[in-house]
Amino acid sequence: MLIALYNRNFEEENIAVLRHTFELLRQNHIHIAVYKDFYERIAPHIPLAQTPVLFTNHNDLPRATDFFLSLGGDGTMLDAVCFVADSGIPVIGVNLGRLGFLAAIPEDEIDIAIRGLVRGSYTIDKRSLLHLSSSIPLFGSFPFALNEFTLHRKDSSSMIKIHTFLNGEFLNTYWSDGLIVSTPTGSTGYSLSCNGPLVFPQASSFVITPVAPHNLNIRSLVVPDDSVISFEIEGRTPHFLCTLDSRVESITSDVQLAVQKERFYFSLVRLDEHNFLKTIRQKLFWGIDSRN
Repeated sequence: MLIALYNRNFEEENIAVLRHTFELLRQNHIHIAVYKDFYERIAPHIPLAQTPVLFTNHNDLPRATDFFLSLGGDGTMLDAVCFVADSGIPVIGVNLGRLGFLAAIPEDEIDIAIRGLVRGSYTIDKRSLLHLSSSIPLFGSFPFALNEFTLHRKDSSSMIKIHTFLNGEFLNTYWSDGLIVSTPTGSTGYSLSCNGPLVFPQASSFVITPVAPHNLNIRSLVVPDDSVISFEIEGRTPHFLCTLDSRVESITSDVQLAVQKERFYFSLVRLDEHNFLKTIRQKLFWGIDSRN
């Protein structure tokens, strides 16, 4: 078995759990590939018996990789999307960050997670992605997102107008600070913080959520994920921000944009004792008596 390890924000406070992770992999005779920058930062603290296979991007990630292990928070998991791309390599996330909807495995369950991979006691969740089509090249070789696509004002505090079309038919003009189109996976992220609904990962839908809309009767809209959603933007300044997950590009109003479901899926490893309901109960503290 070959597991690729990735971490982008190395913290010395995580040395103990990282050392334990490498030791677990060694004890289970698992071969490893390590993100080069991560390896260079941990090498002085966690000496390995031999230099592992190193990778720097999607192109040199070993094709024989069985699992991609993300060590960090949800932002680290979103980075993993561009590493695995359309390879189908399953990704498992250990939460060394804060909330952790995607990186749902707590650090004290790393032993359970590694044993689960070795024994095959896990499930692969196929998560849908968004694909961005644009009239100019944007986001290089990775015009897709696991969580969301957004449009935002950039150089002004004034609202912008986002004319939005669904399968070519006019839907609405959003007067707002921006607009979010999220996948079911992304419904627990930025969209949720803007009062969007929680959507089960298996739902075949996208959520369109305005950011600080001028009209208070404008709310989130759930649409089928076989829709093509396109946009025209107006504002007092010529530049706007366009994002895919945590990646951002600056665009002008003459850029044509449309999003639709990506042709491939993101494979997320879920341990058998974890599920979506358990995750949202734990992360959102549902059913917890805050008076205690």
